[in-house]
Amino acid sequence: MSQKNKTSTLFLRKDIKTDLYKKTGLEKSLTAFSLITMGVGAIVGAGIFITPGIIAAKYAGPGAFLSFVVAAIVCSLAALCYSEFSSTIPLAGSAYTYIYAVFGEFIAWILGWALVSEYLFSVSAVAASWSSYFQNILAGFNWYLPEALRAAYGTAGMPHAIFDLPAFIIIMLLSFLLIGGVRESAQINAIMVILKIIVIILFIVVGVFYIRPENYHPFLPFGMKGIVSGAAVAFYAYIGFDAVSTAAEEVKNPQKNVPLGIIGSLLIATILYIALSLVLVGMVKYTHLEVADPVAYALHFIHQNWVSGIVSLGAVIGMTTVLMVFLYGGTRLVFAISRDGLLPRAFSRLSPKTHVPVTNTWLFGILGSFFACVIPIDKITQLVNIGTLFAFAMVSIGIVFLRRNPEFNELDSAFRVPFYPILPIVSFILCVTLMLELKAFTWIAFFIWLAIGLFFYFTYGYRHSVVRNRYHSEQ
Repeated sequence: MSQKNKTSTLFLRKDIKTDLYKKTGLEKSLTAFSLITMGVGAIVGAGIFITPGIIAAKYAGPGAFLSFVVAAIVCSLAALCYSEFSSTIPLAGSAYTYIYAVFGEFIAWILGWALVSEYLFSVSAVAASWSSYFQNILAGFNWYLPEALRAAYGTAGMPHAIFDLPAFIIIMLLSFLLIGGVRESAQINAIMVILKIIVIILFIVVGVFYIRPENYHPFLPFGMKGIVSGAAVAFYAYIGFDAVSTAAEEVKNPQKNVPLGIIGSLLIATILYIALSLVLVGMVKYTHLEVADPVAYALHFIHQNWVSGIVSLGAVIGMTTVLMVFLYGGTRLVFAISRDGLLPRAFSRLSPKTHVPVTNTWLFGILGSFFACVIPIDKITQLVNIGTLFAFAMVSIGIVFLRRNPEFNELDSAFRVPFYPILPIVSFILCVTLMLELKAFTWIAFFIWLAIGLFFYFTYGYRHSVVRNRYHSEQ
């Protein structure tokens, strides 16, 4: 093959029409309610008990809720673009599959590999946080693990730590739940999400009676710049709604239900963040909220310690749902990439009983637990944000190319981004702007991760690509 032909085949696009009508083996069992609870489960984790206090104390003061509103607007632009893609191309793989259809294989691989880092390192980071919260609850009963098994080696303040045993156990347990079937996993997730929302509402209901109006003054001590700076922090509290679109092939009526799941979960999460922020800064002066656990601190401040214990339990439940959704999303992403031949076929084989990619699920869980157990959390989180923003940016600009391609105009689409092409372009610019705000170390780590991915692609994926082999057989 000439170099010119080889280069051109790097950008071969998926035949979406063929894939839409092909039986994949995945069971269609999820409803709009399942997707909304999945989205809320991914978005509303331990962060809701932490970020409002940080934003109020360091950036926005009593106007912290406005930072969440601004962040929600930025996220909603990307969510609208995801919704149009998911209703037009309701296939597993989320942004990876969408970009494969619009920009071709090479760009799709780069994006898919970046998303693998988002899901994999999100699982690891959340598991490490879950372990810390869980051990705090155990400490309340005077139960302590040996220090060697309490955290990863190199964790600050724990010189004798070697292995994070609780993080390993929770990831393995959730992996076991996921291989039992998507319907059963969704039901357990829904129960935990409902419990989490009840805990948040309990805090709001109790706290509203202890609001002191003087705590809202001055309302914007850092000005509008503080609101925008706070929004940059709040943005990352919303990450997770994109995991909903990875479930597209397992959803009943995906053209309608996937957009409902994405937009509905983002709306519910925004309401919860705003309500909790307003009550929190009303209970305690914003200058006192720069603590690791501002919600628990506020409850101790008003002498409602019994609610504080419940909130700690709610944080653990919250992180459990985040872990489950990111584990699920990551396994479905790897399934889609493997089905296209870019990763070994073993990762897309389904259990005949549960219709779940078992090998893929266990491997993803083992890798996630390995990183959580042996790498300190501050190192793990470096790759999460940039992979997410890269995906948001590509999906946003991808809508412009989707609309311009007459092939996709023939497909049914239950949702269209309003004010096209302005909103997709604005979303793209905002996501790139936030990427440029990330630290140099994050970019270096990102490029190292991409270099590893390109090595895998050119040594395995390029030769085994289903799309490329089909193209050559037709020539």
